[in-house]
Amino acid sequence: MIVAGFGFRGAATVESLADAYAKAGAAAVAATVEDKVPGVFRAFAEGAGLSVRSVAAKDLTAQKTQTQSFTSLAERGTGSVAEAAALAAAGPGARLIVTRVISDDGCATCALAESAE
Repeated sequence: MIVAGFGFRGAATVESLADAYAKAGAAAVAATVEDKVPGVFRAFAEGAGLSVRSVAAKDLTAQKTQTQSFTSLAERGTGSVAEAAALAAAGPGARLIVTRVISDDGCATCALAESAE
């Protein structure tokens, strides 16, 4: 299973998320930190036909990310919310197959992880 993990700012739109997703590639599941699921994220995922997985904030910090955002590190305790969400949602043994990409407006990031199963 391939999971698209997302990180995004409050100003992100459905278009921001769609742009980042288009740059990353296809997945079956969209994941982000639990407090960001309602609203624009759910609207994007449902419009794209993706199932939604929420990731507990504590599970983000347990993931080893390949890229580092100072903002993500300061606000969420992880180098990349997108990468950490993808890895956590894909489960134990998951691996990143696409590191975070950034939407053209700079408001959203997306990364892809593949489950070990």
